[in-house]
Amino acid sequence: MSRVYYSFYDRLLSKKSLYRAFCKVKSNRGSYGVDKVSIDDFENKLKENILRLLEELKTKSYKPQAVRKVEIPKENGKTRQLGIPTIRDRVVQQTLLEILSPIYEEDFHPSSYGYRPNRSCHQAISKATMFIRKYNLKWVVDMDLSKCFDTLNHEIIISTIRKRVTDGSILKLIEMFLKSGIMRGAGIEKMETGSPQGGVISPLIANIYLNEFDQYMKRRNYRIVRYADDILILCRTKRKAEKAREEAARYLEKILRLKVNEEKTYIRHSDDGIKYLGVEIYSKYTKIQEKKLKKFKEKVKSATRRNSPVNLEKVIKDINPILRGFINYFKIANCKKAAERLMEWTRRRLRAKQLKLWKTPNRLRRRLRQLGCNIEVKEIKMSSWKNSKSQLASLSMPNNWFSELGLFDMTNVKFGITVPC
Repeated sequence: MSRVYYSFYDRLLSKKSLYRAFCKVKSNRGSYGVDKVSIDDFENKLKENILRLLEELKTKSYKPQAVRKVEIPKENGKTRQLGIPTIRDRVVQQTLLEILSPIYEEDFHPSSYGYRPNRSCHQAISKATMFIRKYNLKWVVDMDLSKCFDTLNHEIIISTIRKRVTDGSILKLIEMFLKSGIMRGAGIEKMETGSPQGGVISPLIANIYLNEFDQYMKRRNYRIVRYADDILILCRTKRKAEKAREEAARYLEKILRLKVNEEKTYIRHSDDGIKYLGVEIYSKYTKIQEKKLKKFKEKVKSATRRNSPVNLEKVIKDINPILRGFINYFKIANCKKAAERLMEWTRRRLRAKQLKLWKTPNRLRRRLRQLGCNIEVKEIKMSSWKNSKSQLASLSMPNNWFSELGLFDMTNVKFGITVPC
């Protein structure tokens, strides 16, 4: 039976823990809250701020401020609402997180991967892939929850946390964070449900909440993979998948009071591809989702605009993190050919950029002579995208030249990796 913790509020009352929490908050960066105090502002008076927090926690006079509303654009054109707490509130939340996280980690489902230490998207993808290919669970229910963080029920949050932690002071502190409100214009809007997406402790609260669903599905002998609110249920037959969908939706809506988005929840066979965490998992291979390829190209296009006077060395320095970050994530897919095409396209973008910087065909002629190419250069339009794919562009700027300039080559990684899960 799991251990119950009755009293550990005093563990919050540590100057060392609060300092350590601030260092973590600082490393995560992030914007200011409703008080407009930035991380640098807080650090400038760090000792004073930490001692004030410590005194407020000791006397139990500490009260979190409302969160600042921020809207982040989503890929579908809609926006995601974030609630940004103040720096001081993030420090207290981080301290609380470091106390609570080890307690609940031992309870979490082994196939839960989101917002947990030493767990990743790669592991979630590998687990889903293993279930499909090794265990032949090729009928998959992809559950979509509508605004999960915004609809978490406060009573259920507290009652679920109370199963392991009964310290009234800790529970009261969590409740205050939940009900701190959202600043809208000049007024504060009360929060009747939800845990602000943007709060330090919100991911842990969501995991504790959704772990109830995980354990229910485990008791029903269903194989699941969950990354935050991205849920897959993997079954051997379509009939089993339909039953799993019904049971899962009933538990999520009736017991946890969440809303299942019926339009985006579907059952699909892995032969047709399962879209999950940026990839599409098929019965025999994994590919990158088209929208992720499109987003990658948009980022590279923005960094390689031909009307910018920035030299090529600086452009390459700017796009290398984009290339490296993209392929380090998607190397889990079988995407060597896709990487080759993207590198070819990226080099063409750079060739187009350099042609525009050279301005005149004379500069191109000079470059070819330097390389020992005795080829006639007729008048060409140096700003033409079409000419960036010409023989002249390829000869004057060969692939190895970009390597010498330091361009990261995405094709030099191992693809289709399997991560222990």
